[in-house]
Amino acid sequence: MQTTTETKPRTSIRLGGFQKPILRRSDVRALAMRRLRAGFDSAETTDHNRRHWARADSLSPDAAAGVEVRRTLRNRARYEVANNSYARGIVLTLANDTVGTGPRLQMLSDDPTLNRTVETEFHLWSHAVGLAEKLRTMRAARSQDGESFAILAFNPRVEHTVQIDLLLIEADQVTSPLRHILDDHEVDGLVLDDHGNPVAYRVMKDHPGGPNRMAFDDFTTVPASAMIHVFRQDRPGQHRGIPEITPALPLFAQLRRFTLAVLSAAEAAADFAGILYTDAPANGEADSVEPMDLIELERNMLLTMPGGWKMSQVEPMQPATTYAEFKKEILNEIARCLNMPFNIAAGNSSGYNYASGRLDHQTYFKSIRVDQSFMASRILDRVLAAWLREYAVLVRNFDLLRALPPHQWFWDGFEHVDPSKEASAQETRLKNHTTTLAHEYARQGKDWEMELRQRAKEIALMNELGLPASDAKPQTGPAPEPNPTEENTGDE
Repeated sequence: MQTTTETKPRTSIRLGGFQKPILRRSDVRALAMRRLRAGFDSAETTDHNRRHWARADSLSPDAAAGVEVRRTLRNRARYEVANNSYARGIVLTLANDTVGTGPRLQMLSDDPTLNRTVETEFHLWSHAVGLAEKLRTMRAARSQDGESFAILAFNPRVEHTVQIDLLLIEADQVTSPLRHILDDHEVDGLVLDDHGNPVAYRVMKDHPGGPNRMAFDDFTTVPASAMIHVFRQDRPGQHRGIPEITPALPLFAQLRRFTLAVLSAAEAAADFAGILYTDAPANGEADSVEPMDLIELERNMLLTMPGGWKMSQVEPMQPATTYAEFKKEILNEIARCLNMPFNIAAGNSSGYNYASGRLDHQTYFKSIRVDQSFMASRILDRVLAAWLREYAVLVRNFDLLRALPPHQWFWDGFEHVDPSKEASAQETRLKNHTTTLAHEYARQGKDWEMELRQRAKEIALMNELGLPASDAKPQTGPAPEPNPTEENTGDE
């Protein structure tokens, strides 16, 4: 005797007193797609946007900026900077505006004598090693190479008692040798600890593109304490940088192609002084003329044409009326990735008025101040710490070895478009006690204590020589009446 048990399909299960329906995988997938479409239009893949987003990926920061990707971007960025006048000018302007004539150190410890001594010696050392020039080179390298490296090393050729120096190296030299390329704790020349912090750098002794490169590359390992590595970190977990002008590389190429195309069209039109044409049909009544024949013309001469033929000059259509507008728009888009206004990138402010120029410069100056703060913390503070360690041993002041003394860095100020208005506003702020002399001098990149001492020396010397002080108030009494007996000796 067979017994059959009828099993009813389960449509739900009980969880905590609530009925939850059981869904199949296809139902779950359909529900997820429905929610996806309902959430964001940009997440949908349609026939219209399929090709546009075809290159989008979910790679990690280090995988997206892999060795070959960064090498290709560096080579192309260097090519554009070397051959494109706008690219060269933008990179140089950014480096000059950021670094200027170089940073100046002001010590803020409680010992005024020590402050002045350290400031003077560091100033002499920075000139001996060319610190300002090297900082400008590092800033330009970040724009076209994506990152810059400097090794803190001993250099006996430095003409100072502290013979530490910054040895600049290109990003191409920092890479992993073949025997370490698959190490889990190594990212293209960076040796990382378990927490992701760089502990050492693999540096090639010779540039990979130089003539002295050997078949088996010779590397040296530099500890992280002696290496300065700066780049713009766009994504969390990113360990190597890409050129800052990467988004503008296709635009630089388009700008050069468009300029060359316009020039070629203008030259082609200028190659022909005129053409002969006829309205008569083929084998008509017009005189026979040899096709593609050349006629030499003379200046100020009357010319006769063969019967049935007319002469017309070639009208040059280049450059088009939109040529200048196209270059302006594409150059504006190029400079946007660097927070640089158009008039600075183009070196042309003819289309600006005072208000628009000041407004555009505000964003650029804020970006410069952010970059200067970044360089002060990532480069200058480390350089000062290494310099003080050497200096403390030489002068036997071991208090400098305990911690980095309080200090600040001064950079070149930005010239105001209207100096008279800026001076009036500065005077008003000082009278209202809404600013200080230290802040106002810092806006100009100057040390207020040094400037006041210099001003005191000038005033003392002016009093000694009997010269009127520049801040003396003019005479406000009534002007003396002219003497009628004096003869008028002026020109009539």
